[in-house]
Amino acid sequence: MSDSINIALRFALYLDLMLLFGLAAFGLYALRGQERVSGAQLPFAPLLVGSAVLGGLLSLAAMACMAWAMSGAADWTELWPHIEMMVLETDVGLTWTLRIAALLLAGFAVTLNKRWPTISLGLVTLAGAVALATLAWAGHGAMDEGARRNGHFITDFLHLWAAGGWVGALAAFALLLRQAEPRLSVLARTLIGFESIGALIVVILSVTGLVNYLFIVGPSVEGLFDSTYGQLLVLKLILFAVMLVFAALNRFHLSPQLEQARQTDEHRIAVRALRRSMVLEFSVAAVILALVAWLGTLSPAME
Repeated sequence: MSDSINIALRFALYLDLMLLFGLAAFGLYALRGQERVSGAQLPFAPLLVGSAVLGGLLSLAAMACMAWAMSGAADWTELWPHIEMMVLETDVGLTWTLRIAALLLAGFAVTLNKRWPTISLGLVTLAGAVALATLAWAGHGAMDEGARRNGHFITDFLHLWAAGGWVGALAAFALLLRQAEPRLSVLARTLIGFESIGALIVVILSVTGLVNYLFIVGPSVEGLFDSTYGQLLVLKLILFAVMLVFAALNRFHLSPQLEQARQTDEHRIAVRALRRSMVLEFSVAAVILALVAWLGTLSPAME
């Protein structure tokens, strides 16, 4: 039961912090000027504040769950000293404190959105990047030492930020497409503008994913299907390939179709097709994050 709760909390934290970072970053690289004000194109204020608050609550629950699993405490009064010790005396506690501070900064930065939207989104992106990076200490990289540990963490940071950029962009496009009458000029421009960002994200995810595999398993695929870890990893790779298919469909078919339909004012069919594609792609991304949350609790050693 505790394993299921731990995996669920890890999944929720991955998704929440990736949305916090990815949505704010989308506002910076895809939107312009007053488009970055909450409500002009995207409801940044409720989305980002909600993500920051939820991230804090999930972090509290995750810390309590970890202390409970490690101590076996029977009640809260017995559990509290273990939580205090973990927060004050361990690397996990230090990064947890850093995450809480980053989430508080993100929540404060959102209040500046109406007055200074670019500065606001910039601070939320920075705080979200820090909060997201702290999740690396709950992964396999924390078991390494020395230079190997540092290299593993850097790879994890890049992988998390790239994944957050992709998840945030999918959520942003889904929200833009959800509008009763999307502002097609903004939608078409941001879709086209995401092409180069999306290509960079795919490259970073592919390279860092390979490097992470080498860090965790080593330069071998022998016996990969003989363990739960290996089977889940293969499933994750298959789903990643499915996401690439969706991305290619959006890039080479649906986005050009929307641009053509916009010029003839017959855009409803193209918008509906994009909505379906974005929802399906986001759903696959959520399943991948669930697998990542599960993989982080398993030993990579082949059974």
